[in-house]
Amino acid sequence: MTTLHALSIGQRQFPVNLIQGPLAGVSSPPFRRLIWQHSRPAFSYTEMISCKTLIHPSKILHQRFTSKDVQEGPVCFQLSGKNPKELSEAATIATDYGADLIDLNCGCSVKKIRRKGTGSRLLDDLSHLYQLISALRKSTSLPLLVKIRVGETEGFNRELAKVMSDAGADAVVVHGRYWFENYHTPCHLDEIRLFVDTLKIPVIGNGDVSDMASLQQMLSTGCAGVMIARASVGQPWLIRQLIAEINHEPFSIPTTPTIGELFIEHVAQLAGFLGDESLAILQARNLAPDYARCLQEDQAMLFCAEINACDHFETFKKLCARYFSYPFPR
Repeated sequence: MTTLHALSIGQRQFPVNLIQGPLAGVSSPPFRRLIWQHSRPAFSYTEMISCKTLIHPSKILHQRFTSKDVQEGPVCFQLSGKNPKELSEAATIATDYGADLIDLNCGCSVKKIRRKGTGSRLLDDLSHLYQLISALRKSTSLPLLVKIRVGETEGFNRELAKVMSDAGADAVVVHGRYWFENYHTPCHLDEIRLFVDTLKIPVIGNGDVSDMASLQQMLSTGCAGVMIARASVGQPWLIRQLIAEINHEPFSIPTTPTIGELFIEHVAQLAGFLGDESLAILQARNLAPDYARCLQEDQAMLFCAEINACDHFETFKKLCARYFSYPFPR
């Protein structure tokens, strides 16, 4: 039976080796606070942050990307960029903002990110990638991670592993898909295993982990840790549940009314964080399908449709009260 254990990255020690990954439009402080409150992973990621956002100040963007909640645990700031000098400057700024770890995104496959020459496009030029990681290594003493997607050949992946290690990365997060594959393609666990076998630094496996069976499959690669991302949305307790299950400890999944309360708490915190109720409701529309997983299919569809038509927080609360069936305070 595969078990969980402590995780060491650089000079940092973490009591558990499950990590909450980055999610665009989701991984804000309110989301991370809920994750920490209900799961306590090793650490959580910010959304991907463009170096230019940090270097050229914007109060709104800075608040969104660099704020940390006083009630959350360690946070890894994920940076995106292609210029060594800018990455170095951004890492220094992130460190000043309280980052506990730094990550270079080399895995995003979104077209607009690749067109900028960042994300997974950085894997097209390994000599340049070496320069980027080296620049980051020289600019911060924090643990440095690199998050990648796998390449299409064993030779490339072995070369990539050597470049990242030689440049000074403390750990590598391997998403087991090629850059052109979407989430319908199963994760290539054998590719993650190759990085585990090649590298002496920790490898964090990433992709498709959502329950005990998929967690066991990922751990079977020999990876030092596991990153969970999409599956935690609407289930902030998931990492804690998996820790309990793999350790044969009791765990009770929250009741449907409790999940409704968590959704309200999430959106209320978003409203406070964003300073705009309407923006929080817009995010609630994207979050609704995830929180509605506990509802019957027809009820979930109706709930999401009503949330999509909702414009006010009080209306949102009443909809949650009705569909998740818990007493709504008068």
